Amino acid sequence: MEICLIAAEGARYHGSDARLGKPLFPPLGLMTVAGLTPEEHNVTIIDESVEAADLSIEPDVIGLTAMTAAAPRAYQLADEYRARGVPVVMGGMHASALPAEALDHVDTVLVGEAEGKWRRLLDDFAAGDMRRVYRSNDFPSAASIPPARRDLVDIDLYTAKHVMQATRGCPFACSFCTVSTFFGRALRTRPIDHVLAEAEQIDGEPIALVDDNIMGHPEYAREFFSAWADTGKSFWSQASTTMLETPELIAKAADAGCKALFVGFESISQIQLERIGKRFNPIEKYEELVKRLHDAGIAVIGSFMFGLDGDDEDVFERTADFAEDAEIDIGQFSIITPLPGTRFYRELEQEGRITVRDWNRYNGSQVTFEPIGMSAETLENGLQWIYERFYSWRSIVRRVGKRITPLVWMANAIYSKRVSRWLAEIREHPAG
Repeated sequence: MEICLIAAEGARYHGSDARLGKPLFPPLGLMTVAGLTPEEHNVTIIDESVEAADLSIEPDVIGLTAMTAAAPRAYQLADEYRARGVPVVMGGMHASALPAEALDHVDTVLVGEAEGKWRRLLDDFAAGDMRRVYRSNDFPSAASIPPARRDLVDIDLYTAKHVMQATRGCPFACSFCTVSTFFGRALRTRPIDHVLAEAEQIDGEPIALVDDNIMGHPEYAREFFSAWADTGKSFWSQASTTMLETPELIAKAADAGCKALFVGFESISQIQLERIGKRFNPIEKYEELVKRLHDAGIAVIGSFMFGLDGDDEDVFERTADFAEDAEIDIGQFSIITPLPGTRFYRELEQEGRITVRDWNRYNGSQVTFEPIGMSAETLENGLQWIYERFYSWRSIVRRVGKRITPLVWMANAIYSKRVSRWLAEIREHPAG
């Protein structure tokens, strides 16, 4: 069969991608699905972050995926292809959270992870007996994750060219996060020899390990870091603030080649953290954690969100002050968004506070609910303000001037340009 896998991206077709610039990661999800596909089938991948889908193609089947903000674009594509008789399958987090909605536009929805279901779906399709929904009660073993098909994408089109995964799942259940719903709360670990074998196929570094918590299973992390060190490849990944409970893992990660960690600080208010189920974040130890990582030679990519119940107009300046004083290397700021499938979405739905149903706006930079503590306009303006301040050259020099790390300087320079483009786009074409 001819199979075309498409990652839909709505922003580029609505004039709202100025902040994004060059895409960060290649589409690992589709590259993994391609790796699950039997060799007798021919697979192509289209990532709309870098190229628009060709509406004239007629493969035997289309496989679509989309995050919530790109769901309308995915549905548009599905409607176009099906109108010409091309069957469409959809998977990913949004379709898994709202399969009934997706089924208004596609032939079949694959709920959850593809391992254990994708091959069965293809067999049923070949037999002319494809079901409307494929789902399973259990999460697949991480040992079933295949090497990603990197030969199907042009990695030079991405900022972080090399991407892979060692674990899946997250033991926490933060109200705003889709990870524990989609991947489960049990952290599943790939056999280390599988991970190393895939890493050997990658010609280049650093490698982005897109695990949700690379240190979430301390015993596995110890063995993993020791084994990874032998590859000689540097890497970036993600870990929670609970790494302070096992500080020896920070040193092991650094020795293994870790150059940066994404950390979800989210808020500098303990009350706000408790409200979103992230009470394990010890605010009083944030600066200690950043210093430990810096002392180990690991840069900190800090995530913060705004619009939590109780946030007021001063939260942006207080957060900026903290992030600069703590010398956060790279900052990711967003407006909390009620993504389908999350507890936060269900809570706001029950309270009647969701004000926007246009999925295009569920992108982390626009308000889609009724906030408490400030207006929606103030919230959006505050997000723009903190990005402009944090990525001003004055702030960049203050935060990272003591640690002249090429990758961190380059990342800040890229963000500074993207923020300027984003703000210019907003000011020229304000959202209606």
